[in-house]
Amino acid sequence: MLKNHFKIAWRSLKKQPFFAFLNIFGLAIGIAGGLLISLYIIDELSYDTMFTDADRIHRINADIKFGGEDRKFAVTPAPIAEAIGNDLSEVELTTRFRTRGSVLMKRSGTEVNVKELQSTFVDSTFFKMFGIKLLAGDIKTALSSPNTLVLTKTAAEKHFDIGNAIGQTLLLNNTQTFTVTGVIDDLPKNSFLRDHTIFMSMAGYEDSRIVNWGSNNYQTYIKLIPTANVADIQEPLRNFLGKYVIPGVQQFMPGITEEQFKAAGNHLIYSTIPLTDIHLNSDRVAEISPNNNIQGIYILSFIAVFLLILACVNFMNLSTAYSLKRAKEVGVRKTLGSNKTDLIRQFLVESGLVSFGALLVAILVAIVALPFFNDLANKDISMPYDNPVFWLILFVSGIVLGLFSGSYPAFFMSKFIPVEVLKGSNSNSMGGSRVRNGLVIFQFAISVFLIVGTLVVYQQLQYIQNKDLGFSKDQVLIINDVYTLGNKRASFKEEVNKLGYVKNVTLSSFFPTPSSRGDSTFAPEDGLTDQERAVSMQTWGVDHDYVSTLGFEIIAGRNFDKRFKNDSTSIIINESAVTTIGLSPEEVLGKRYTPDLGQEGARFYTIIGVVKDFHFSPFRENIEGLSLHLEGFAGSMAIKLSTADFQTAIAGVEEVWNKLAPGQPFDYYFMEDSFNRTYKAEQRLSHIFFIFTSLSILIACLGLFGLAAFNAEKRTKEIGVRKVLGASVGQITYKLTQDFLRLVAVGILVALPIGWFAMDKWLQDFSYRISIGWEVFIIAPLLAVTIAIFTVSYQSIKAAVVNPVKSLRTE
Repeated sequence: MLKNHFKIAWRSLKKQPFFAFLNIFGLAIGIAGGLLISLYIIDELSYDTMFTDADRIHRINADIKFGGEDRKFAVTPAPIAEAIGNDLSEVELTTRFRTRGSVLMKRSGTEVNVKELQSTFVDSTFFKMFGIKLLAGDIKTALSSPNTLVLTKTAAEKHFDIGNAIGQTLLLNNTQTFTVTGVIDDLPKNSFLRDHTIFMSMAGYEDSRIVNWGSNNYQTYIKLIPTANVADIQEPLRNFLGKYVIPGVQQFMPGITEEQFKAAGNHLIYSTIPLTDIHLNSDRVAEISPNNNIQGIYILSFIAVFLLILACVNFMNLSTAYSLKRAKEVGVRKTLGSNKTDLIRQFLVESGLVSFGALLVAILVAIVALPFFNDLANKDISMPYDNPVFWLILFVSGIVLGLFSGSYPAFFMSKFIPVEVLKGSNSNSMGGSRVRNGLVIFQFAISVFLIVGTLVVYQQLQYIQNKDLGFSKDQVLIINDVYTLGNKRASFKEEVNKLGYVKNVTLSSFFPTPSSRGDSTFAPEDGLTDQERAVSMQTWGVDHDYVSTLGFEIIAGRNFDKRFKNDSTSIIINESAVTTIGLSPEEVLGKRYTPDLGQEGARFYTIIGVVKDFHFSPFRENIEGLSLHLEGFAGSMAIKLSTADFQTAIAGVEEVWNKLAPGQPFDYYFMEDSFNRTYKAEQRLSHIFFIFTSLSILIACLGLFGLAAFNAEKRTKEIGVRKVLGASVGQITYKLTQDFLRLVAVGILVALPIGWFAMDKWLQDFSYRISIGWEVFIIAPLLAVTIAIFTVSYQSIKAAVVNPVKSLRTE
């Protein structure tokens, strides 16, 4: 019987190749899009799950409000790990990371450095905490001694064979010698340590042994014992404020108590976050690696579901529409003894056959599209060909999708009454027009919703790109690692400044681009112990040319000036810092503040200028207080170019570099490129929105195209009569089109308020954002109506130009 069902299904599909193509192609697009997004989501959800006992590992977070700033940190004080180990019996193990960023590394006795982008100091418990095995070396002794390090396999192979790596020495940043005590495999791309290649012993990092509860620089991870509940340690962690932190900071602010601290509106809350939640649910200060956003996963999940639903709706719509052609077939079958169950089984086999064909096409489309999707999503996802579970799930999903898509048409057609369908009566009701209309409305509502989303994301990106940042990012070339020049830094700056295409040059370790920065709490000279008047500010060391090179606007006071020797103890602050202090920009000039709270011989800095606020953090965050002070050390150089011939400029600067720093890698980037990379996630979201919105519209149009063709065919006789009675082609086209446009209009009315609500919610994540303008609610409907008109009018015009004599004779 099943074989007979397949035979009949195949013959039926061959009789209607146009509708079969529309169904298969529409379903294939939906499945392929859903498959690609599913692979992406699976990859995102798999972050850090590969580590041993990942479900028992948590990171300690710190929420701190003090000095006018409310910050959420991914880092904690150095001594908190020891305190947790001593106080909390639920904790089995602790380990700390102190990230150092990029380093230059070379084998002892060689001249050429190799740059490693991510390095970190780490406790020796690192291996046991995460279950990481060594390819070479002893896990018991690796990282237990000062000035030792462990390399990843790729980093080690740059200098020596892994087999003889142990005991070799490496020189880091031309200053410090480390001994290699271990080699580990490259860390997975879906782990929080994915970019790290050098792990240095914390035992040799002096700061890690200082008991300073007021400095937050260490990522602290804990592993709970198997029977522990993470909820049980939250209250003890909160009690660390009174037990450790307040006594620890009394050396800076004598006499301060926990009650006074809280009464001043301040707080400090230590809490935990599961290791496996960090990638999608944590966006804190000093994350060890860039994270994604769970909101983006929700959006992509909705898009994948929408695509699949649209494809299924398309199938249902076309199948119920085509049921009119098969009404007499159903009537004959029932007259000859077929029961309802047999008919349902027959139609489900047909839908299953279509679904299987669509699944095969979808897999091919996904394989071809995967490299482009990886570029779009900045991923390295591969099709899991060798995973039988994947193929089983895909096959079962295809069957379920086919049954779901074909269920309504199957039950619908099986209800036809033989005596009515054989007489040809009540054809409109048999066609399920209400259901078809509802499905068309649903399709275009989703399409309009996605169009609104695409427009809003695009407008927010345009706002970010065009907003006045408060500094000049155009034609600014950043040279990294200038600290390797040592005492030649000044000569390098002088030589570069002489180049004809260079407008200005500045040396600093801090620029308005993503980088590691530190906060300091400043106290006024006349209120050293008054915590309510303390001001938390980022502190950037700069030179005399920093403000002019980056084009900051001074709104009060003056810039640093080499003629004033006292400028070595002066600072320039931004508007946000002025607001926190509570004075006007003019009133704050001349005020003296110190970051050396409670220390003998504290340094006092005089405020000599105020710069207009500029964006040095992503637009999701408010601009914080900032102070600039003169500093001799600099890790980088910013060069303001006066030419657009970047290749010539880079070559000229590199020539000067090679003359002064032979053997040192020349590493550079443009500030504008760094700014754009900050919003790469939003750019990817915009592209993904555009692509999958286009696919959803294509699926909706396929269905509309098929329905228009069927509608025109069903009304052939009516069209012929109208033409005989004098109707023009335009009138007939309008008549055939208007019904569909009404449905599209209803879909628009449904989608616009939902789209506004969803995108307004998305925009709330940005401290600086657009307001959704009226133009979005004009452009989205116009696009939908225009697309619908073009889709329907082709079939309408095609039917309207047919010779009425032929139409009436055929009928």
